[in-house]
Amino acid sequence: MEPIISRSITAGALRPRMRAWLLAGCALFAGTSAGAQSLDNPPIAGTAAGITGATGNTAAITDPETTGAVAASDLPPALDEDFNRLNRREETIDGLRTRIDPYEGQAPGIRIGTFVLKPALSETFNHERQKTGSQSESRSFIETGLKGSLTSDWSRHQLSVTGEGVLQNNTSGEGEEEPRADVDAELRLDLSDQTTARLTTGYSFEREDANDPNAIANAETQSGVNIYRLGAAVERDYGLIRGSLGVDFERRTYGDVELDNGTSLSVEDRNRNIGILDARIGYELSPALIPFLEASVGKSNYDLREDTLGFERSYQSYAGRAGLEVDLGEKLNGELALGYGTYRFDDDRLGDLRGLSADGRVNWSPQRGTDVLLGLATYLDPSTTPGDAGSINYELTSIVTRQLRSTLVARLSNSLTLRNFPSDATSSDEATWRTGAGLTWDVTRYLALTGDVSYERTNRDRGESTDTARIGVGLTLRR
Repeated sequence: MEPIISRSITAGALRPRMRAWLLAGCALFAGTSAGAQSLDNPPIAGTAAGITGATGNTAAITDPETTGAVAASDLPPALDEDFNRLNRREETIDGLRTRIDPYEGQAPGIRIGTFVLKPALSETFNHERQKTGSQSESRSFIETGLKGSLTSDWSRHQLSVTGEGVLQNNTSGEGEEEPRADVDAELRLDLSDQTTARLTTGYSFEREDANDPNAIANAETQSGVNIYRLGAAVERDYGLIRGSLGVDFERRTYGDVELDNGTSLSVEDRNRNIGILDARIGYELSPALIPFLEASVGKSNYDLREDTLGFERSYQSYAGRAGLEVDLGEKLNGELALGYGTYRFDDDRLGDLRGLSADGRVNWSPQRGTDVLLGLATYLDPSTTPGDAGSINYELTSIVTRQLRSTLVARLSNSLTLRNFPSDATSSDEATWRTGAGLTWDVTRYLALTGDVSYERTNRDRGESTDTARIGVGLTLRR
């Protein structure tokens, strides 16, 4: 049979040298194709590429366990390189995809023995303007803050300490500086698989707000409030029934008030001790739903039997609540309780404080990177006004945190505080609304740039309203 090449090219026209170059090119092209197939898509036993010689048609046979996504040409460049490389990345033991570390990029902290310390130092420059009726004042100040946490790394039990302190220094304008501090420690003792004990202690300091009903009107510097806390609780799991019993002790002391005429006023008649015994029992309908009943009884004793106006302000407190605890994982968890509370003062002239109570805390994450916190609290604030027992305060709080980027977090907060006095009280009911927004940009895991803006308004049934606006920018160092 005549060669195929001679059909299109005559033997006389094709020179021997040209015929040699053509045969060499065909051999080179065939070798390159074979090599590319062996490197890009190595034959698998039982697949079309592995039995080409037997069938002569690779396109007609498809392994049902292979898909188009496996083909190198269908993968992104990064995955395409990883799929074809000979020294591939090490896979997990169970073959699953590596989980995302939520703490990746955060400051690792300082290890001290079996503890991990995570400190943070912040420095912010702020400007504040406050207006009450027709009078207004403004100030600029530098705020220095130090906060941190110390957590144990034990196989059993746990000790955690958290603290924060803030100092303010006015650089211009007029306005009262507001230092504050807060330190808390908790020791969790795992007595058994079903029993846990908790021991707590803490200390707080704050300057009484000039807009508080108990504040002194003609004060240059309001009283400093020191709060000391101790607590102990035992939690027991009886299967479907869960119970807890706890006791809390609190000591409150008030410093002298500096008046605008240069003198000082002692308010030691407000110093008192508070003790509360709390019991709770819940029934597990399911791991996600636990209704519960809670009752508490407390006693408050003032250091002085009578205040400077001759009233005995020591009191007993009684409260009962019913609520529901919900745990749907990281998407939704928290609890809400409704009840009724009574506060009975030793002095019959003050009468009793009583009313409905609402307490709760809900954490909700509608989507990854977005966290919503809803809080509701009810508490008693004894009054210093002659003849007034005090007020029952209801506080509603919401905080929304959104991670715009891996290094940029936005915050939006709102709160509403209702201060209700008895109908026969001389003090006026109040409503305080606060709103704020902020951004935190993590320049590195150790350095962050922050910016905040806030607004607060207090409306009174009798008296002038107060407006406070603040803006600030600062830096935070973390370790």
